[in-house]
Amino acid sequence: MYSSGASTTQSSTPGDPRVLIALENAGRIDPGSLQEYEQAGGFQALRRALDRTPEEIFQEVIDSGLQGRGGAGFPTGVKEKLTEESICGACGPKYVVCNADEGEPGTFKDRAIMERDPHKVIEGILISAYAIGAEKAYIYIRGEYIESIRRIRRAVENCYSTGYLGPRILDTSFSLEVEIRLGAGSYLCGEELTLLESLEGKRGYPRIKPPFPAEYGLFGAPTLINNVETFAHIPYVVQHGAAEYRKIGMPDSPGTKIFTISGDVQQPGFHEVELGTTLRQLVDETCGGMRGATDSGGPQRSPAGSLGGSPAGSQGTHQFQAALIGGAAGSLVSEELLDTPLGYKSLKEHGAVLGSGAIIVFDETRDLAQQLLSVMEFFRHESCGKCIPCRVGTALLVQMAEQLASRPRGSRGEVLDEMTREAEYMDRTSLCPLGKSPILSLKSAQRFFSAAL
Repeated sequence: MYSSGASTTQSSTPGDPRVLIALENAGRIDPGSLQEYEQAGGFQALRRALDRTPEEIFQEVIDSGLQGRGGAGFPTGVKEKLTEESICGACGPKYVVCNADEGEPGTFKDRAIMERDPHKVIEGILISAYAIGAEKAYIYIRGEYIESIRRIRRAVENCYSTGYLGPRILDTSFSLEVEIRLGAGSYLCGEELTLLESLEGKRGYPRIKPPFPAEYGLFGAPTLINNVETFAHIPYVVQHGAAEYRKIGMPDSPGTKIFTISGDVQQPGFHEVELGTTLRQLVDETCGGMRGATDSGGPQRSPAGSLGGSPAGSQGTHQFQAALIGGAAGSLVSEELLDTPLGYKSLKEHGAVLGSGAIIVFDETRDLAQQLLSVMEFFRHESCGKCIPCRVGTALLVQMAEQLASRPRGSRGEVLDEMTREAEYMDRTSLCPLGKSPILSLKSAQRFFSAAL
């Protein structure tokens, strides 16, 4: 596993059984050097892809079981197949869009990839564009990611200068142009249809589904939209094959995932691990346990972890109380899920979601009502106001959350129930995922913490 805290980094060494995919080259090569990327095996997957048919490529991705790493977990190969086979494609262009507008609180995995191995992202985009028959791609990057923007731009320039981008790539009939666009700070533009509106030069308001991007996407054309981390997995799948990819992770959630862990742990940072790793392992082994009794939460190395069924972060440290998995749009879970394998299906069975892989850890000193208030304030701030259920509902949820936080513990259940009913109404009637998101944290709080609150 590759990890980065405030002052330390760690990567796997030769013979290390831990698997790296998206961060395979992180810390090993100069991210600005295309030559070093090639020496590390870069663009071999692209060469392999160009010797095969597009149908063989997206079928390989389907067989691999790769799911979108942006949060929804939709099968990546199925999305490619639907876009490639779109009946609208015969009468116009197709597009590939890389969603690098990372705005979920606690999430910085895409930034880690773009700053440490930007050419891998470009290679994944190239293979995907070949698979669906696209000749134009866009990379939509969060405007605040200055270093990510600089390195992606450098990688694109490198690829143009060496023939990996432009006309007749590697002396084939395949051509691809890549354009970089910058976001302007809207969390909502991380949602794929709202992102398309922004790319078209419009205000970042959500579209109504259906139609979906595979049928009617950018400029009305079939469009494949994937997250940065998803594109970073494509070269591995094509180079090593679906069978090898499925050996990593879980049967129903193959591959690795980058988790970005913050909060009350000794060593916060980003960590690529196989899916199926437990929350206890991430807290105790990867992050050094919970913060110490006299620690302010800074990145220090704790004593040995506390595996074997004991409470996470024990042995003289603060105790684990809860974790918000998936960012603000995620689930608040208790120690009941510490030993549940982290995967798309396994978490869903417990009423939780993997989401973007953000994990914010809270120890026993935190008032979870205050954390819910912060989440509701975030949604109110980020609501575009287009639809009434979200515009009014997020404001009402903040008011209720303030009441929740002001009441003494043990007397908050009624307010939490009222908030959940309001969020359920928003879930049924809002236009886009933002209005549907508060229900996740509130229902999980009801399930795991109703007595504690």
